[in-house]
Amino acid sequence: MGSLIVREGTGGLRPLTDRDRREIAVTARKVLGAGRHPDARFVAGDFKPSGDGEGLITGTLTLAGQARPLSLQVRRTGPDRYHASAQVIQSQHGIRPYTGFLGALRVRDAVDVDIDVDLAEPGEGGARRS
Repeated sequence: MGSLIVREGTGGLRPLTDRDRREIAVTARKVLGAGRHPDARFVAGDFKPSGDGEGLITGTLTLAGQARPLSLQVRRTGPDRYHASAQVIQSQHGIRPYTGFLGALRVRDAVDVDIDVDLAEPGEGGARRS
């Protein structure tokens, strides 16, 4: 959880600065209890292909010490490359969504998660395993 990166924020009055992103990441680690629960873990249980390199992976996400079912929508984005997306409901993992400035700033309970995976072997077009 210590490697979380804030890529974007929506709905604000102005774009996020680099400083905003750093402060949000620090706050997120506190809200997620990263000190007590340094890892988030997804264990896949099943894969159901739906054609054309797409499918649904179902499994269990453990976040902040709480394990809950999660489904990932997966699609192929290139040779050996995939994109997965899911929606994580913070309160289902015992996480109270962040609020600040007397409630003027808040994070939705449902957070969208996007994952890009490159399974190419090292040396294949400069790609690396991640």
